[in-house]
Amino acid sequence: MAKTFGSGILAGKVAFVAGGTRGMNLEIARRYAQQGAKVAVLSRDQERVDAAVDELKQIGGEVRGFAGDVRDYDAIDAAVKSTAEELGAIDLVVAGQAGNFYAPAAGMSANGFKAVVDIDLVGTFNVFRASYDVLNKRGASLIAITAPEAVRPLNFQAHVCAAKAGVNMLIKVLALEWGPEGIRVNGISPGPIEGSWGMENVASPTQEMKDRITDAMPLRRWGTNADIADSALFLSSDAASYVTGTILDTDGGAVISIPGTEKADPDDVRVKGRGHKV
Repeated sequence: MAKTFGSGILAGKVAFVAGGTRGMNLEIARRYAQQGAKVAVLSRDQERVDAAVDELKQIGGEVRGFAGDVRDYDAIDAAVKSTAEELGAIDLVVAGQAGNFYAPAAGMSANGFKAVVDIDLVGTFNVFRASYDVLNKRGASLIAITAPEAVRPLNFQAHVCAAKAGVNMLIKVLALEWGPEGIRVNGISPGPIEGSWGMENVASPTQEMKDRITDAMPLRRWGTNADIADSALFLSSDAASYVTGTILDTDGGAVISIPGTEKADPDDVRVKGRGHKV
C-alpha cells in the first residue's frame, strides 16, 4: 500500500462493499480492512465470497461475507441489515458491481440491454437505498463505481453508457437529498485498470488494442487496483468531509483523451455475434 495516508484512519468504521470479492472492489475492501474498518463483502458467487472473507481475515479485524445479487433488493436489504446487526451501523458503502459486453445497439436484445442497466444502475440504487436505513448517518460515505462511458459515447456500448450516465445522476441526486443528514455520496470513474475483468475481456482483448489505449493516455500507463483503492480511501476519510456529489476521475486522463466516437467498425473483434442479438 502506498504511504499516502496515516494508519488506522478508518478504525471503528463499518464498511459494506458490493462486488467486493475481486478486482478493484476487493482491493478497496482490503484497504478498508488495513485501515481498521470492519468489512462486509457481497457478490453472487459463494466461492468468491468465501475466498475474499478468508483473505480479508488475514489482514485482521471483523469480516462478513454475503452471496447475493444486487438486482434482488430483498437480498441486499437482508445483507446490509445483517451487517449492521453483527458489526454495527454502517459508515462506508461501495456499490462496485458491474456488467458489460460489446454489441451494436441493433444487434442487442432488450434483455441484454436491461441486464446491464439492472446490474449497474438499479443495483446501485438497491445497495444505497437498502443501506440508508442502517447507516451511521452523520459522516457516512457512499461511493458508486461509475465509468467514463457515463459522459462519453462509445460505439457498441449503448447499454453501459445509459446505465453509467444514470449512476452519475443518481449520485448527484442522493447527495442533494441525503446531504442534510450528513451522508456524502460520490463516485469513482476508473480508467483502464491493469488486470481488470472489463479491460481484459471486453475493452482490450488484443495487444494491439492495449497499445492503442496506452498511447492515447496522457500518463502513458494503465492504472492499478491500488489507484482505485486509494481514491476510495480518500473519499471515505475525513480528508473528504466536504466532498459530495462528485465524480472522481481516477483514469490517468482517459476521459479527456481516448477517442470513442470514431466510425463504428462492424468487424471489431470485441463485438460478440457480429450483429446477432446478445
